[in-house]
Amino acid sequence: MLRVMGQGLTGRDGVTRRNFVEAGVLGLGGLALPAGLTGLAQAAAAQRPPLRPGSEGTSVILLWMSGGPGHHETWDPKPDAVAQYRGPFGAIPTNVPGVIFSETLPESAQLMDQLAILRSVRHFSGDHTKGNHWMLTGFEGPDFNKPDNQVQRRPALGSAVAAIRGANVPGMPAYAAAPHLRGGTDNLFHYAAYLGGGANPFVVNSDPNAKDYRVRDLSLAKGLTFDRLEDRRSLLATFDAQARVLDQKATDLNEHYRSAFDLLGSAQVREAFDIAAESDHMRDQYGRHEFGQSALLARRLVERGVTFVTVNTQPWDHHGSANRHPTEKGAKLLLPPFDRALAALVRDLIDRGMYDKTMIVAMGEFGRTPRMNADAGRDHWGHAFSVLMGGGRLPRGMVVGATDQHGSHVTERPLTPEDVAATIYHHLGIDGNRTAFPDRAGRPLYLVETGEPIRELVG
Repeated sequence: MLRVMGQGLTGRDGVTRRNFVEAGVLGLGGLALPAGLTGLAQAAAAQRPPLRPGSEGTSVILLWMSGGPGHHETWDPKPDAVAQYRGPFGAIPTNVPGVIFSETLPESAQLMDQLAILRSVRHFSGDHTKGNHWMLTGFEGPDFNKPDNQVQRRPALGSAVAAIRGANVPGMPAYAAAPHLRGGTDNLFHYAAYLGGGANPFVVNSDPNAKDYRVRDLSLAKGLTFDRLEDRRSLLATFDAQARVLDQKATDLNEHYRSAFDLLGSAQVREAFDIAAESDHMRDQYGRHEFGQSALLARRLVERGVTFVTVNTQPWDHHGSANRHPTEKGAKLLLPPFDRALAALVRDLIDRGMYDKTMIVAMGEFGRTPRMNADAGRDHWGHAFSVLMGGGRLPRGMVVGATDQHGSHVTERPLTPEDVAATIYHHLGIDGNRTAFPDRAGRPLYLVETGEPIRELVG
């Protein structure tokens, strides 16, 4: 992703801000990457079967737990294991008989009858880079220690949705992210890859809980009027013509700016991001912290027509060493606000009649080792981990799959990242196994190749 918020920032493909300042293109007040309000020729050439009937107006809120949350500390506790596997926390019953959560999630536990827990996801990698790409796209990513470790191979789920579905309400972004997409570990692969820049996320890049919260990309820079903005639109049209003979990097950036002009002038978009319009009571329900207010903002966005919203929560890499939190400290720091925000989001969507149309997904790039390490932490573990889903007409109160007594390995119903991706696409009416986009070399690549929607959840 290219950020144009400050000096010296560089695009994912090496295009610098200065290149385009010198070309006279920037100066719009700090625009992040808007969603795909217009498609590229690549998207138009895609193989796209019709959307599944009944999927109109559906949306997804992804609670992305960058760094890898421990499944023992969340949705697959092992209270009968010895301490070195059990970890520092006990387990509590949920409101579904026989289903337990970690004691760190008391509010979510009372909403288990509205959720589905996948306890048997695996991809066998403990590499943050590889796992991040795997869970965000459905496909294996590059190795951390390889030269291409920041090269995104497949489009992120949100970008694919932006290219196929667009926004549920015309004029809104199709794909947005809050509060930012920074931080965590190797948190790199939320973007469009070969779908082109128009399918990248619109990133808030501001904490909705902060007193100075401001979506800077929706306001004009000081001294810039809309008349001057129109002059820049004309300049962009010239740049657009030139971009046809330039490389893909220039074309991608041009897509962002074509969309940005529309966003800057839209009162509808500005209102959607105005979290101050929510009542104090509602804001308190979600929690007055970054997690809570970002989740509330996500609800505002899907309610007003954004199709896919990523809420970036981090850092979940709790080794207990190398400047990382130990498991107990990290869990006590991150899980209470996460639990409150998740529970408030579920209740709010139900109360507003939005839960059948909105799927919530909470996941990271892998789980944590079943055995605690010498630093009171857990290390990387891709052999078994959990994913939470809710809403979207999924069966409620269901657990799919199981792990052994230590949480080490899957013992029932192994699931892959592609299965998770296929299920998300299915909710949105997209048949990932039959939908293909050409990559930059013109080869058709399917959104899902070997995975399938999880039958227990979709029938």
